[in-house]
Amino acid sequence: QVQLVESGGGLVQAGGSLRLSCAASGNIIEENMIAWFRQVPGKERNFLAIVSSTGAITSYADFVKGRFTISRDRTKNLTFLQLNDLRPEDTAVYFCATGYNGPDYHHTDRYRYWGRGTLVTVSS
Repeated sequence: QVQLVESGGGLVQAGGSLRLSCAASGNIIEENMIAWFRQVPGKERNFLAIVSSTGAITSYADFVKGRFTISRDRTKNLTFLQLNDLRPEDTAVYFCATGYNGPDYHHTDRYRYWGRGTLVTVSS
């Protein structure tokens, strides 16, 4: 089993920043890519970013490029998502996921393990 726990969400003003963390425990963590998604209640969960097992390769959704940065510390089984220049439309629950089994990492059904999410609220 694999457990993921997100933290770092909160209330921030527009233009502000937050750093989200995803703590992983259990089996087969080191060899897996880890991704971040977000979801507004009542809407679909959207892909944000993904980082390779070594942390050397990253990919982002177009709408977050230049504002969000994904990284990981394999020694501590932590993955981070730095959120900068936040906007009210970034308000959502943010999730991390792993156990990717291909072929398209943008899709939620390609991941076996999910955290419970952390809420980010951006005020205008």
